[in-house]
Amino acid sequence: MAEDTENLRELIVRARFVLFDFDGPICRLFARHSAERIAAGMVRGFEERGLRGLPPEEVLEQADPQVVMRAVAARHPGSDLITEIEEQLTQEELKATATAYPTPYADPVIQTWVSVDARLAVTTNNSARAVTKYLESRNLVHCFAPHIYGRTQNLDLLKPDPYCVNRALGAMGAAPAAALSIGDAPTDYEAAMRAGVSFLGYARNARKEELLRNAGVKREYIVSSLAPVLKILRSPTDSRR
Repeated sequence: MAEDTENLRELIVRARFVLFDFDGPICRLFARHSAERIAAGMVRGFEERGLRGLPPEEVLEQADPQVVMRAVAARHPGSDLITEIEEQLTQEELKATATAYPTPYADPVIQTWVSVDARLAVTTNNSARAVTKYLESRNLVHCFAPHIYGRTQNLDLLKPDPYCVNRALGAMGAAPAAALSIGDAPTDYEAAMRAGVSFLGYARNARKEELLRNAGVKREYIVSSLAPVLKILRSPTDSRR
């Protein structure tokens, strides 16, 4: 993984607009509020509606509520059921903000990037309401507002679709070449590439790194900690530019 390499330094210092994914680079949203439990609760809700077997078994094995939601949307596009489960997931995400773990160094990275006149946005598949609630709890919402772009009820527009990335770029008047996207999943990388935006991968463990590498992210553009990013941002101006 990258540490403080020249390529990493160049990627960071040229970014005037920085688009953060939420769950991963900013915090671990489901650190204590189990995503597996949420996914199981969604499935129980389907069974209570007489929809046993929805979603397929291979989806359930991932224990990811967003994967469950998208699988159901693929089977029942445009139905009221999608609206219901999206709101159900939003409520669970709102609860999870109370016990989310801040990603190490994320808070000072955000504050320092703002202090050197970068403009920040959140582009995420999570609920914008949950993002705002978490950022308010960390006194960080002013670093991003109003540029918080989360999940819509049109699930076809979730990453890897670049919809939220393009919304952020358009609202901030940002050229893709001047922007940097930070994410921890292949879907974040694909959305950035489709929008023409540079990408920095955050991988808190070997599994996350492998997923990013398999998606095509170069090792030199993956960090296991935001510490080297903070170090670069805090370096003297004449050595950063």
